[in-house]
Amino acid sequence: MKNHFRLANLLIVLMLPVSLLAQSVATIKGKVTTADGDPAEYVTVSLKGKGQGSITNGKGEYTINRVKAGTYTVQATAVGLKTSEKEITLTASESATLDFMLAESTAQLQEVIVSTGRINKFARTNSDYVSKMPLKNIENPQVYNTIGKELLTEQLVFTVDDAMRNAPGIQKMWEATGRAGDGGSYYSTRGFIVQSQLRNGLAGNVTSDIDAVNLEKLETIKGPSATLFGSALTSYGGLVNRVTKKPYETFGGEVAVSAGNYDFQRVSLDVNTPVTSSRNLMLRVNTAFSHQGTFQTIGFNRNFALAPSLLFKPSDRLSIQVDAEIFRSEIVGKQLIFFYVPGYTLGATRADQLAIDYRNSYMGGGLTQQSRSTNVFGQVNYRIAPGFTSSTNVSTSHSYSNGIGPYFYLLPGGTTLGVNNLVRADQSTRNSTNDVFEVQQLFNGDNRLGSLRNRFVLGLDYLHVNSNQLFFGSTYDTVPLSGNYDYSQFNGANLNALYASKAPDFTYPVTGIRNTYSAFLSDVLNLTDRLSVLAALRVDHFDNKGGTEGSAVAGYQQTAFSPKFGLVYQPILDKVSVFANYQNSFNNRGIYNAYDVTASDSLTQRFAKLEQANQFEAGVKLNAFSGRLTTTISYYDIKVKNLLRTDPNPLAAARFAQTQDGTQVSRGVELDVVANPFAGFNVVAGFSYNDSKLTQADADVNGRRPTTASSPVLANLWLSYRLPDYVVKGLGFGFGGNYASENKIQNSVSQGVFSLPAYTVLNASAFYDQRKFRISAKVDNLTNQHYWIGYTTMNPQRLRSFVGSIAYKF
Repeated sequence: MKNHFRLANLLIVLMLPVSLLAQSVATIKGKVTTADGDPAEYVTVSLKGKGQGSITNGKGEYTINRVKAGTYTVQATAVGLKTSEKEITLTASESATLDFMLAESTAQLQEVIVSTGRINKFARTNSDYVSKMPLKNIENPQVYNTIGKELLTEQLVFTVDDAMRNAPGIQKMWEATGRAGDGGSYYSTRGFIVQSQLRNGLAGNVTSDIDAVNLEKLETIKGPSATLFGSALTSYGGLVNRVTKKPYETFGGEVAVSAGNYDFQRVSLDVNTPVTSSRNLMLRVNTAFSHQGTFQTIGFNRNFALAPSLLFKPSDRLSIQVDAEIFRSEIVGKQLIFFYVPGYTLGATRADQLAIDYRNSYMGGGLTQQSRSTNVFGQVNYRIAPGFTSSTNVSTSHSYSNGIGPYFYLLPGGTTLGVNNLVRADQSTRNSTNDVFEVQQLFNGDNRLGSLRNRFVLGLDYLHVNSNQLFFGSTYDTVPLSGNYDYSQFNGANLNALYASKAPDFTYPVTGIRNTYSAFLSDVLNLTDRLSVLAALRVDHFDNKGGTEGSAVAGYQQTAFSPKFGLVYQPILDKVSVFANYQNSFNNRGIYNAYDVTASDSLTQRFAKLEQANQFEAGVKLNAFSGRLTTTISYYDIKVKNLLRTDPNPLAAARFAQTQDGTQVSRGVELDVVANPFAGFNVVAGFSYNDSKLTQADADVNGRRPTTASSPVLANLWLSYRLPDYVVKGLGFGFGGNYASENKIQNSVSQGVFSLPAYTVLNASAFYDQRKFRISAKVDNLTNQHYWIGYTTMNPQRLRSFVGSIAYKF
């Protein structure tokens, strides 16, 4: 016992100087932002002439510990930028907060940091949207990928479609149709179809190709995500969120002119200006006009985009933003070939075995469609108290389409296998509209429960969708694929004459009103500085007023619950995390016809249970080597239950009855790497493998991969090198591409297997970037690869293309 007392006394004596020292030193912490309000990463904050300092993290935060009492000059510096200095006086054991705002914008800061080669310039390590709260990627149990404007600029990317090639595990499946309510192009992620229907976390529908002129970054959020984003605008594989450019406090901008082969022309403008001398009212306008021809005989896209944004900051606690996105387009629909017969009856099992001219559009002129999307958004952010904020968000989206939608399908041409005919047809829309209105109220908190840090978001959401679409169409003719044939007769004038002479072969109205009332709560609790848990729950009440989908559809009401859980452990704080999650999503299937053996073998209408998708996922995230390496690797397992399928009872099947006991599984691995291995050299790479199959389904497809699941193996790579300044300042090169394995677009017992072949598409770029101007050039599809995308369809993709661009920055 005496020995224990002696040991305790010795420890007290040894700790006393440390304790006294701790009481005599202070801490300086704060945040560094740019003129446009964004966090400034990799800025050095130091005590002038003292050798003490810190470097800001991805949120612009810094901390300088163990500062003795006294008066100091604190400076914030970044190589090549004007130093900002502030004076501070500290007393013993004081904790002081000192914030800096650099005079430069985010773009200027990035330019300087990139020119020094000191930054992993393509990495984005935090998001306010993925969890609807500020959360670093390494402490988030959900997988997501971010494609920033720096990468888009280097690759000369002008559309969201082209930006998506940098997203691991995502494959484009259908071109944008231009039809109201469609939401642009269709993609596949984790074996499920998804569209880009969210903007800054809210509804933001489009109809045609989405111009990237207003794109700050693109977030692809993986897995069933109904808990925070609902089920109406997401899929079981995830969602796509477009994050837009915001106004900032200084005057600046960029004007660019681009041109290339296939009659490509584009002019874009990004201008930002403070409206008041106090700089509390700021305006930013992004706009672009583009025209893109085709590698085939007929086709074009003509697009206009306008995105004004106004930000008002009457005080440090309150900000009000109003912005809009206005898209106008006129297009000729891309060649889309359907399969209504088994591929083997056409003498082929792969697209490249068909006797189709890759460059022939098989149609004439005038088969055009006009599309419009007008989205208006409003946001009011208010800091209620330190650590507590309110965000009120309103989104209204109106889409419109009118015009012709040509499509094709193949039929055997006779008794000779491989000699086929092409059926040419149309599905038009007439003054079709789709309106979406959303109001979302968020309350965010960052507080302490005892000694534990606790972050939460409480959300209330109302979503209103009003569809009023009219589809109609007719078969125009059947033509041979071989021989010297004049395909130009399938044109706008002749098709309109056909509709004037007789009624369309079919009409298909889609109308209806759907209201969704939602509430959700998500909480992140740090049990230690290394271990955190996430728990979330959403409740949705659906009020479907009914309408038409070709024929009358009954209305219904339904309530759904969607939970979410996550666990993150950081064995090396802020550098390595091990995570696991459970995520949920669902779909409403309304009323279906079931077989009732008790009622004289007749059909009866039943109210469908919720179709449910549940995901379990685990993986590792890295943010190592001072941010030079960011990596996510994960394994996921998604199971969907309560799928509607044909009733296996022969009597029921004969009456087209359904039963709700189908299941599907989708498992796979994903890898995302963004690295800066040495000065000037950057790498963006991704890999995914997906195994999807129907595990309880109609005998025709049971145990097979769904035709909507895309290629099982996908890979993307981009290598970027900027030469050192002492060689040629601002000169750089990029090279990379995409790989996709075989894609089965027919896969059943009755249809057999028909595939789109695997492909590798290579791209390259070169740029000369200076403070006032940028000259760029790119080549897409460097090897002139013939390849197709699609699900249940085949759509040929653009051949080798060249684009050059000149931008002036002011």
